[in-house]
Amino acid sequence: MLLEKLKEVEDKYTELAKLLGDPKLIEDQARYQKYAREYASLEEIVEAYRELKKVEEDIEENKKLLEEKDEELRALAKEELSGLEKKKEELTRRLKLMLLPKDPNDERNIILEIRAGAGGEESAIFAAELFRMYTRYAERRGWKVEILSANPTGLDGYKEVIAMIKGKGAYSRFKYESGVHRVQRVPETESSGRIHTSTVTVAILPEADDVEIEIKDDEVRIDTYRASGHGGQNVNKVETAVRITHLPTGIVVTCQDEKSQHKNREKAMKILRSRLYDMKLREQQEKIASERRQQVGTGERSEKIRTYNFPQNRVTDHRIGLTLYKLGEILDGELDELTDTLIAHYQTEELKRMGMDG
Repeated sequence: MLLEKLKEVEDKYTELAKLLGDPKLIEDQARYQKYAREYASLEEIVEAYRELKKVEEDIEENKKLLEEKDEELRALAKEELSGLEKKKEELTRRLKLMLLPKDPNDERNIILEIRAGAGGEESAIFAAELFRMYTRYAERRGWKVEILSANPTGLDGYKEVIAMIKGKGAYSRFKYESGVHRVQRVPETESSGRIHTSTVTVAILPEADDVEIEIKDDEVRIDTYRASGHGGQNVNKVETAVRITHLPTGIVVTCQDEKSQHKNREKAMKILRSRLYDMKLREQQEKIASERRQQVGTGERSEKIRTYNFPQNRVTDHRIGLTLYKLGEILDGELDELTDTLIAHYQTEELKRMGMDG
C-alpha cells in the first residue's frame, strides 16, 4: 500500500514537471504558480522515494553477493547489507510520516487561553505557573508572547489569562495542550499540610485570518466601560475597556489591559475571531469518524489530560500513559519530551488508520 501511494506521488510529480515545461503555461500565471507550488511540495518525498528504490536495488545486489564463493566478498556484502537494511527502515518510516495528511493550522500563531478551575486561589496560582511554563517554552523556541487579556488575583495568580504566541509552527507544538490540567500539592496557604487537588483549563486556538472569519457589523454589540483594578475600583476616568458580544453565538470577549479603547477593541476582535474559527474547526471535526475523534490532539477540553504531582516530582500525561519525574524542568518550559512523545503517538495512530503501520 505504501509503495502504491509513493508511485502515485512520483507519477504526479513527473506529470507536473512536464506541465511546468510547457511554454504556453507561463502565459497563465495563476495556474503556473499553483502547479509550481504543488511540484515543490512533492519534491522532498519523491527524492526520498527514489533514494529508497536505490537502497532496495543495492540490497538485492548484495544478497546475490552472499552466494559468491569468495569468503571476503561475502563478509563485505553481509556488512553492507546490515547498513542498507537499517537505511531502508529509516527511509520507510520517514516516507510514511511524509504521507500523513498535513494539519493546515500547524504553521499558525496561537491564542492561548488559561482559566482557573476547581480549587479557588490555589487554582489561580497554578494557572499563573502554567502561563509561565508556556511563556518559557515559547521563549526557548524564539517565539513572541503577547498578553491580550488578563484577570489577575491578589496572590500572583490568574483567574484567566489570554495571550497570543507568534512563531512559525506554534500551533503544531501547542495543540496537544488543550484540556484540563490537574495539580496535586500542599498549598502554601494550607496549615495542616494536606495535599489539595486543583484544576486549570487550557485552550489552544489557531489564530484566524481576517479573510477566513468575516464578522459583520450587525453581528456584534460593542460596549465600553471604565477599566477596573484588582479590588474592583475604576482605574480610568475614561471608558477604555471593551466588551464585545457576538450575537449569533453569544460569545463574549472583554479586554481592558490597554490604555487605549482602540487597542482593547483590536485585541478583543482578535480573540473573538480565533474563537469563532476554533468553533468552525470543531464543527468540522464532529463530522469526522469516531475513531479519528478519539485520537490525541482533538482538544477535548472537558477531559483531564495531565497531572502535576508536586510531592512525587511527577508529571503524567493520561492520554498516552507517559510519566516523567522532572516536574521542575517541565514547569520551567522544558516541554519537548512531552510534546515529541505526543506527536509520535498521534502519528502512529494516524498510520494505523491509513493502514501503513506495518
